[in-house]
Amino acid sequence: MPTPPFRGHPLLAATGVRSRARSRSDVGRLGLPSGPPDNATALGELGSLLGGVRLVGALPRLSSAPRGDGHLVVDVPGWRAPEASGAPLRGYLRRLGYDARGWGFGTNTGDPRRDVDRLSDRVLELVEAAGRPASLVGWSLGGVIAREVARRHPEAVRRVITYGTPVTGGPRHTTVARAYNRVARPGARRVAERLDPTAPIPVPLTIMFSRRDGIVAWQACLDHTSPDAEHVEVSSTHIGMGIDPDVWTVVADRLARGPRAVDDAPSA
Repeated sequence: MPTPPFRGHPLLAATGVRSRARSRSDVGRLGLPSGPPDNATALGELGSLLGGVRLVGALPRLSSAPRGDGHLVVDVPGWRAPEASGAPLRGYLRRLGYDARGWGFGTNTGDPRRDVDRLSDRVLELVEAAGRPASLVGWSLGGVIAREVARRHPEAVRRVITYGTPVTGGPRHTTVARAYNRVARPGARRVAERLDPTAPIPVPLTIMFSRRDGIVAWQACLDHTSPDAEHVEVSSTHIGMGIDPDVWTVVADRLARGPRAVDDAPSA
């Protein structure tokens, strides 16, 4: 019998391009961020489109992902990213059998306080119509918004999956901090920087980070607070995460896992 994906180290050795994702249970010793990525790492973002080559090579592996159960998945884009940026991933998830949808508000203009309010309303409406909780998938700032919706309405959220999301320090540990702070509305940074140990997020969290991320310091993506957070290290640029086959494989694997109690320990 083949080994199930993401149960060991390495996580996956299937057909197609070999996965470079690694489950990390040692985040406590990985340290805290000390600033944005260095210049060399930031320049690596220029090669982001090469992720498309790996995506094509990994199609056999991606096609063997577990089938979905039809539950609602809401995809939230990163800052300044149009809603269409998540279309390839949503299309893949629909082919697996999920009801994958965009967040419904077009380009993410960088006002998380407003966006948490309106996405909360949208998720509650969709969940009421579907009759069961939704999973939220967020890229970069989109992950910050998804996390806050789950913190506010855990009864409506089955799972949150983020990649390249700065959960510690908000924009401070990113290469776009200056640009973001120029346009951020009052109060936006407080939401973006919130990692509140007094109000942990009580739903399962899957957090993907990459040392090749040239936009967000990878240490800023680590959640040292939430009780049901697992971390998976991938090898992708920040911009390339949306078309990275390892990111897609992790998303598909985690969505296929059924809802579970917060007290259940996350498996690797």
